[in-house]
Amino acid sequence: MSSIIPSKWYFDFISPFAYLQLAQFSKLPNNLEITPVPVVFAGLLKHWGQLGPAEIPSKRRFVYRFFKWQAFQIGLPFTMPPKHPYNPLPSLRLCVAAGAGIEQVTNIFNLIYGQGLQPDSAEGIKAMAKAVEIDDPESVLSNKKVKKSLHANTEMAIAEGVFGVPTFTINNELFWGSDATEMMQDYIRESELFETAEMQRISNMPMGLIRR
Repeated sequence: MSSIIPSKWYFDFISPFAYLQLAQFSKLPNNLEITPVPVVFAGLLKHWGQLGPAEIPSKRRFVYRFFKWQAFQIGLPFTMPPKHPYNPLPSLRLCVAAGAGIEQVTNIFNLIYGQGLQPDSAEGIKAMAKAVEIDDPESVLSNKKVKKSLHANTEMAIAEGVFGVPTFTINNELFWGSDATEMMQDYIRESELFETAEMQRISNMPMGLIRR
């Protein structure tokens, strides 16, 4: 029997790429123990000094079309909410308060991108709360413990070097984006492929030019 491989899956509901990757979890190795970790993507962007994909007009158009195309390829229902980007904090805080298990995460993602619900609207918040069995969403959204937990998750992600969502971490290795899923599976099967001399060299290359 294969030994259990612990992993963390950092995500923010604002990312449809996370929705697409989550839909493929059933294809991952059975011994991969996944702990979902909700984080604030904007916090990662601020820390690393990056723009989000939707903040670059031409990239925004491309990735929105790419989301729909990828969902079509795997037969996954996909409808963007009326407005995106949106404020992800209500969805993240409700998820944290509900325990942030795979079931809770899936239920919220399905509402946002499976049904196209606007998650920062009063209707959306009510629907998400019901989906994760929270009776009083307003108290959750203002709960200091929940806020602190979400902030701690984001700081933990930054400490591990996470710069985007979704990201899997396994043995201090990062696998960023839904399109890195196969790379992660290869790492699980044959980690020595990532320990070759050339892999080590390119992992620690000096910067040849730094843009000011």
